[in-house]
Amino acid sequence: MNQKVLLIGINAKYIHSNPAIYSLKAYADKYYQNRPAGCELELAEYTINQSLSDILANIYQRKPYIAAFSCYIWNWNIVQDLLSELPKILPDTKLWLGGPEVSFHADKLLQKLPQLTGIMVGEGEETFLALLEYYWEHQGILQNIKGIVCKEGFGGARALADINKIPFIYEQKLAVFDNRILYYESQRGCPFQCAYCLSSIDKKVRLRDISLVKSELDYFLAHKVSQVKFIDRTFNCHENHALFIWNYLNEHDNGITNFHFEIAADLLTDRQLAVLKNMRPGLIQLEIGVQSTNETALKAINRRMDIRKLQKMVAAIRSFNNIHQHLDLIAGLPYEDYRSFGKSFDDVYEMAPNELQLGFLKVLKGSPMEQYAEKYGIVYGTNPPYEVLYTNWLCYDDVLKLKKIEEMVELYYNSNQFVHTLPVLVQEFASPFQMYEALAAYYDANGYFVNAPARSYRYQVLLDFACSAAADKKALFIELLTFDLYLRENLKSRPEFCMEEIADKKKLRCFYEKEVETPHYLKDYHGCTSVQLSRMTHIEAFFYPVWKDCTQKLETPAYILFDYKNRSALTHDAAFYEILL
Repeated sequence: MNQKVLLIGINAKYIHSNPAIYSLKAYADKYYQNRPAGCELELAEYTINQSLSDILANIYQRKPYIAAFSCYIWNWNIVQDLLSELPKILPDTKLWLGGPEVSFHADKLLQKLPQLTGIMVGEGEETFLALLEYYWEHQGILQNIKGIVCKEGFGGARALADINKIPFIYEQKLAVFDNRILYYESQRGCPFQCAYCLSSIDKKVRLRDISLVKSELDYFLAHKVSQVKFIDRTFNCHENHALFIWNYLNEHDNGITNFHFEIAADLLTDRQLAVLKNMRPGLIQLEIGVQSTNETALKAINRRMDIRKLQKMVAAIRSFNNIHQHLDLIAGLPYEDYRSFGKSFDDVYEMAPNELQLGFLKVLKGSPMEQYAEKYGIVYGTNPPYEVLYTNWLCYDDVLKLKKIEEMVELYYNSNQFVHTLPVLVQEFASPFQMYEALAAYYDANGYFVNAPARSYRYQVLLDFACSAAADKKALFIELLTFDLYLRENLKSRPEFCMEEIADKKKLRCFYEKEVETPHYLKDYHGCTSVQLSRMTHIEAFFYPVWKDCTQKLETPAYILFDYKNRSALTHDAAFYEILL
């Protein structure tokens, strides 16, 4: 038999990749030592933004004997569409599925989709290898293979794999991942039992041998990849394992690569904090799932968390000024109504993360929350991503309001374009949540949710909103927004909302000429003329020292020089200096 097996991943975006299909292929390549020449393994990656017809045509042109899809909530709809069409053009192709979206209720899926040959449930590496041996060597009976669900039955659950036997998937293949995020796991499983998460099912944490981790991290560092995202569910659940990796990255930092970790902040230790404090700005970033500060809600979802310690740890890391922190909230949890969620939002906002994700409960197939849904009156979408519509505590109207607030948080807070304006503006409201609630209402009233303002015009919109809340502070807000704007961009044309330029052109020319002769501020512009310096930087006059978070008006203007060649590794803001003209 001379046929190919096509492992198919359909990603949410081009920058993402599907490590599952790479791992299945790498495992088979390494351990199927007597693989017949006809057993050809190929990978195919697409995105959900590609047309169905284009993906269908590409699969058809490859003529696979077996087409195996990696299934997740973001691609399940398009996978089902492909499953409807593929038998028409490839009637002899065996159709297989795997992944978290199909690992639960697999028997029902086989009844719903009779064109399927079978489903691989749970971890796939060893099961996929057994499947290849079945097809090419006629080993065993299909329905007796562990981890396989087919029309004839279920072969039973497969024991968890030895994570140290899983091959490193990137060696010799890095060119395939150009301009894409690289995913890496140093452990599998999670010790916690959060009801909304599939990781709660596998409570045993398996650590990859640290010698393997070292060599694999060395590979990333040597090749100076831009970002590696650890997919460990709770990276720091084993103190020494996390400590070793963070120490190793700190000691072998190449000055370029960024590493992303999902952690439980309340588990951090003093030893770990000491390492984090001394890291290069931008070396790592941390994602911290808070989800709620309502202790009743947390108890209902089996989430154990010391909120006070979490707040303390987030504050400590923020004080280091070298690590991007991403904090998560989930709306729609049991016992969390609109007002309670607002309190959770304010609590997390006060922690001042670099990014605050306002997410919505997703009732995943196979998760404990699926079983609890009826008990808590959680009604959710029939189709992926199975997002909450309403609960016993949160009505659909409130969910819609939170959706609009989420968009405001994304546009204004998470963009990090208004870092000086927002702290002043929020003081005009009873709480941060109420400010974003009012901003969403302002967008609604002005039709901005329908006709979304361009990125540059959002400054003007925020100014108009600020003036609607505090008209007497218009001049202050103009300068705050001007400062935030020039921190990010060296604009070719001056925005309409900015006040007129008041700096004397002769003094500006004199300043730049002196910088050419004897650089004091602009030392990284060797060989540039004064005219080039003036174009590559910007000087702005301010009557309010907004860069100091001070709102007391000055009698004479202060001048700020924005240096766009030197930017913060953490925020990407331009360096700036107060100068004399």
